[in-house]
Amino acid sequence: MRFLPMPFHSLLLFVIWLLMNNSISPGHIVLALFFAISIPLLVNSMRSEQPKIRKPWLALRYFFLVLKDILIANIQVAVLVLGPIRKLKPGFVAVPLDVTSDVGITLLASTVSLTPGTVSVEVSEDKQWLYVHALHLDNEQALIDEIKQRYERPIKEILGC
Repeated sequence: MRFLPMPFHSLLLFVIWLLMNNSISPGHIVLALFFAISIPLLVNSMRSEQPKIRKPWLALRYFFLVLKDILIANIQVAVLVLGPIRKLKPGFVAVPLDVTSDVGITLLASTVSLTPGTVSVEVSEDKQWLYVHALHLDNEQALIDEIKQRYERPIKEILGC
């Protein structure tokens, strides 16, 4: 076991403690050091290995893609909501998952929920399906294909899972 298993977290704890107390007195420095060393040592055994970002530039591109999709979807949802209610066709779809890591599934579900007009409802217990509710659903397969190609495929590449 390393002396500082999470050095960045230790540094962050040290600085935050001093900033919260608005003091650099010797007592606060000693207490900040104590917390910066002991808390990471205590919680290190609870950490699980997370997938690393394999392609950071693709992650940045993905971020801007999702941001653009959120802006466009906001306009589309506004038009749907302000139009006649009877034109809305809400529905549920089950999206088969190829992403295997918990982080990847969470990222995909969050992306779907962030995009106006769709909400991730549940992930199946076997982590093979993501259930999504759509405000307006004309073509189930088109929505599934869009989620898989536009969001899941880049997530798989970014995380390598």
